[in-house]
Amino acid sequence: MKLKRLLGGLALAAAIAGPAVAEDNVKLGFITKFPVPFFATMEDAAKAYAAANPGVEIIYGQGTSATDIEGQIAQIESMVTQGVQGIALTPVDPTVAPALDKAISQGVKIVLMDNSIPDWKGLTSLATTDNYAAGVIAGQYLKSVLKAGDTLGILEGVPGVPALDDRVNGMLEGLKGVEVKVVGRAGTNCTEELGINVAQDLLTANPDLKAIYAACGPPAAGAAQAIKNAGIASDAIVLVGFDFCCGEAEALTAGIEDATVAQFPAKMAELGVDALVKAIRGDEVPLLIDSGAALVTKDTMSQFQ
Repeated sequence: MKLKRLLGGLALAAAIAGPAVAEDNVKLGFITKFPVPFFATMEDAAKAYAAANPGVEIIYGQGTSATDIEGQIAQIESMVTQGVQGIALTPVDPTVAPALDKAISQGVKIVLMDNSIPDWKGLTSLATTDNYAAGVIAGQYLKSVLKAGDTLGILEGVPGVPALDDRVNGMLEGLKGVEVKVVGRAGTNCTEELGINVAQDLLTANPDLKAIYAACGPPAAGAAQAIKNAGIASDAIVLVGFDFCCGEAEALTAGIEDATVAQFPAKMAELGVDALVKAIRGDEVPLLIDSGAALVTKDTMSQFQ
């Protein structure tokens, strides 16, 4: 489902117009999913925002994995106990919504980043990549290099997580017009280890596999390693990733990965925190803030590093 549909078709407000002005002091929580460079970049951007905006105090938390639901719930509860006025977080799973509802009942405002929670109405704002539109970018690239009858394997992220599902559904939309056969797809929990394993299984079952699409950065790097381990020439298979992180730069440089879709995690975090600060101070903020995405290749990756 497209990002706009996840928000129930609500109209988009105007974009954020700049950093919040220094007024009353505010205390925020900032929670990311798990320790990978993408989320480290987001946290660094939040720290830079706090340093540039006197009166903004931020408490940080992070889960241990892409499925650490209990850990994220515990962090939400802990931050409420510590007296935060708002929490900006990348929700690890829709089942954290009751913990967020409890926080809201105690006066805490919630800004989601990176992905939404379907049908949940408690958010103040969502700062994210339009993952469906970004997936379309990947699909259009694949469409440009594949032909009818070619085979494709898909390394999903965490099936059931809307943002990650959108990356796959968007890719399939962008690929329309070329009759490519999907010969396998499986979840990877956005880990390199599972990326290697799933890619190896795909390559073993389909010796003539023409392309692999990975919906997260770590499994894209894992797929590159699997291709290398199998001794497959880089020009014999197309590999497209998503995130431009976690070893993808090395895979692009080596010519194993052909392209990836870059998000802008620093911008996402800055806009998310700024929206939260403004909302706490009584200003109106947009319901949806799109932080953008772009195609990255070996020739263009220096622009995104």
